[in-house]
Amino acid sequence: MKYNTCGAEKTIIKIWRSALAIRFQICYNNGMNAVKVNAYAKLNLTLDVTGRENGYHTLDSLVTTISLSDRIVVKKRRDQLVNIVMHGMGSEGIYPERNNAYLAGEAFVKRFGTTGADIAVYKNIPIGAGLGGSSADAAGVLNAMAKLYAIADMGGLKSLADGLGSDTGYLLRGGAARMRGRGENLRSVGGMPEMHFLLLVPEGGVSTAECFRRYDELGKAGGARTERVIGLMSAGNAAWAANSFGNDLYEAAVSLEPRVRDALTEAKSFSPLGAGMTGSGSAVFALFETRELAEWARSRYRGKARALCVKSTDGRGMKGAKNPFVLSDEEQGL
Repeated sequence: MKYNTCGAEKTIIKIWRSALAIRFQICYNNGMNAVKVNAYAKLNLTLDVTGRENGYHTLDSLVTTISLSDRIVVKKRRDQLVNIVMHGMGSEGIYPERNNAYLAGEAFVKRFGTTGADIAVYKNIPIGAGLGGSSADAAGVLNAMAKLYAIADMGGLKSLADGLGSDTGYLLRGGAARMRGRGENLRSVGGMPEMHFLLLVPEGGVSTAECFRRYDELGKAGGARTERVIGLMSAGNAAWAANSFGNDLYEAAVSLEPRVRDALTEAKSFSPLGAGMTGSGSAVFALFETRELAEWARSRYRGKARALCVKSTDGRGMKGAKNPFVLSDEEQGL
């Protein structure tokens, strides 16, 4: 016998469902919510050392964010404490006082007077590779907390970011940019094509501080390639621009970690449009005309470095959490 729900029963069911929805929304808005963002790595297609200022080296660099990223999960707290848990890539042993993501959370709470946050960072960007992982995580925390607490003061966020690391202000938004000074002087670069790279990451990392010290010891003059490369890339001459990729820190990095030279030699063996080292190393990249060519190179690579295919991205990976209480399978597997 078929059972027909009467109109009164249907009304009761609708009211009950609405009450549950309202109750959940109240709980969600009262602090049991979270934001997840992707924190993207970067590549220095060029890196010119232009001098020193107040004890720091100044740079001129064409940078782009790439599709390799860490995942940042930030949940509200009712007090003003900031807690952080790191997962993956050997990051678990980083002390909070030396962790830029943690320092970013504390700086945010102090600057904007919000409550604190529980932060989880799921690492996929190799550490000590010149890919900006630490700065990306700090920028990701600032972006996530700004979204979580509805802070729209981009000037304030940029000021915090610049105080946390030379790449952090840039990585708040990412994309293709010219980065000068200590990284605080930024200009977006238009007209850049989508780029596909083979990325090789040798097992040994390079300390940025040690690399700059070695650069000074070597006494080599800085280059002036960034202006030329930007002009060629913006005009659509990627092949010509790639011939001018270069990094003034390369010889210093190789003297500290010889596997950097091996990786770059291996990358160049696939006849890319251009190749170079990013940041202070140890990662190197090779630019190919298409994704298929980059994947072909990776499939034939037989060296010992970690090999990845990545592409340039605009770096806008922020998104709200669909379920603020549960990590996705993807996050669990990072």
